[in-house]
Amino acid sequence: MDFIEKAVAESAAQGQKIITRYPPEPNGYMHIGHAKAFYIDWHLAKKYGGFTNLRFDDTNPEKEDMEYVDAMKQDITWLGLDYEQVLFASDYYEQLYKMAQVLINKGLAYVDFSTPEQIKKDRGGLGIKGKDSPYRNTDVKTNLAEFKNMRDGKYPDGHCVLRAKIDMSSGNMNMRDPVIYRILRVPHYRTGDAWIIYPLYDFAHPLSDAIENISHSICSLEYEDHRPLYDWFIEHAWEGKSRPRQFEFSRLNIEQTVMSKRFLKKLVEDGVVDGWDDPRMPTISGMRRRGYPPVAVLDFVASTGVSKNPMTVPLSALEFYIRAHLDKAAPRLSVVFDPIKIKVGKKEFYIEKDDFSKSPPPGFKRLTPGGVVRLRELVNVKCVGVHEDYLECVETEEKQRGVIHWVDVSTAVPVTVNEFKPLLFTGTALADDNINHNSKKTTTAFAEPKILDTKETFQAIRKGFYIRDAKEKGERITLLKTVDLKSGF
Repeated sequence: MDFIEKAVAESAAQGQKIITRYPPEPNGYMHIGHAKAFYIDWHLAKKYGGFTNLRFDDTNPEKEDMEYVDAMKQDITWLGLDYEQVLFASDYYEQLYKMAQVLINKGLAYVDFSTPEQIKKDRGGLGIKGKDSPYRNTDVKTNLAEFKNMRDGKYPDGHCVLRAKIDMSSGNMNMRDPVIYRILRVPHYRTGDAWIIYPLYDFAHPLSDAIENISHSICSLEYEDHRPLYDWFIEHAWEGKSRPRQFEFSRLNIEQTVMSKRFLKKLVEDGVVDGWDDPRMPTISGMRRRGYPPVAVLDFVASTGVSKNPMTVPLSALEFYIRAHLDKAAPRLSVVFDPIKIKVGKKEFYIEKDDFSKSPPPGFKRLTPGGVVRLRELVNVKCVGVHEDYLECVETEEKQRGVIHWVDVSTAVPVTVNEFKPLLFTGTALADDNINHNSKKTTTAFAEPKILDTKETFQAIRKGFYIRDAKEKGERITLLKTVDLKSGF
C-alpha cells in the first residue's frame, strides 16, 4: 500500500466519502502519463467506495478548445475507465469571482497596477526577500471597486492584476503575493465573451476542488511547492465545509519519449509527426491507432506504482505489456515482406527473400538450392532451380530443414507498411539534435486475403504485430507496426 492509498484508506475508515478528480487543461491530447494520473484517481475512488470526476481546468482561453475535451473523453472511455460527471472550472467563474471578493474584504487581496516586469523584479528570488508593491496596502473599498473595473472592461489587457496578499519574504516563491486574476480579452471556448478577466490555475484549482467536495487532490510532484498556496486559498477564500487535501506523486517518464503536452504540441505544429494521433506519439489516441490493447496500457501504468521518487522507465517495459496481451489474443496472418517468388508446379507463392540463400551460413534452416523446407501448414518443397526472377521448387516427401510462411501470388493483397522507431534518440528531452527525423519507415508487402476482413491487431507470422491503419486512404491497405515479436525488456 503506497502513501497515497494509505491516506485514502484512513479517510474511508473514518467515514469520509472518497471523491477524487482528474483535472486536465483542455489544451492538448491525453498521453500515457495522464492515463496513469487518471487511473490512480479512478482506482482509489473505486476501491474505497467513492467516485471520480472529470474536471477540465479551463482558465486559459488562449490555448484551450472543445476538440481536446472531446478527445480526452473518448480516450478515457477507450481505456475502459469511467467518471461520475464531467465538470469545468469555467462553470465556477462567478463563484470564483465572489471568492476573490472574499479575499479582498478580508484585506488579503489587492489590485496591482505595476508592470509585469516590475512585479517579477519585486518578488525577489531564492535567498532574496521580495519587495512590497506600492499598491499592497490599498484599502478594501478601493480594491473592490478596481476589481469590478477590471471585470467591467475599464482597463486594457495587462493593465493591472489582482494579487493575493500573503508573504513577500516567504522562502516559498509561490507564496509571494501570487497573481490570481488577469485581464485577457480572448473569447473562451465555452463562455465566449462573457468574461474578460480569468482566474489563474493556482487560485481556481483548489477552490474548484472545494466546490466539488473533493476529498483527495492527487497531482504530480511538480505541485508539491504549490501545496501551501493550495491550502491557503481554501482556508481564506472558501467558506464551505469541505477541506480537500493535496497529495503528490512522481510523474511517469519513458525513455526516448516526449512526455510534455507542450512539447508534444510542438511536434505536431512543426510537422515532425502527422498529428496528435500519430502512432509514434505517446498519446492515447496514437496508441489506439497503433493497435495497443487498452488493458495492456493500464497494466503498464499500474506496474509503475506510486512514489515520490522520479522515475524513467524503458520503452521496452511498455512494449512488454503490449506484447504479453497480444501474444494471447491476436490472430495470425501471413504477410511477406521483401518477397521472392517460388513456383511449385503451376502454383506461385511469395516467400521472404531472407528465407532463401544460395550460400547459406552454418545452421541455416530455410530454403537453399537442393534444400527442403515446409511451406507453413501446406507442403514440403525442394528447390531444384534458381532463376533470375523466381525459384523453381517441387513438392517432396523428404524431411524439411525448417518451416517458412508464404502468400499465394494469385490471391495476395498488396499493402503499404509503416514501421516506427522512437521519436527521440535518448532520454526525454526535446532538442533538435535529439529528434529522430527518420523514425518512420514505409515499405510494401503482400498479405493473405484475410487481411481484408481484419480490423484488430494481428500477428504477422514471424515478423511482429500490426494493425490496419484506421486512417488509411484510397483502396490500398496500410498497416502500422504495433510492436516486435521479441522483447528487449
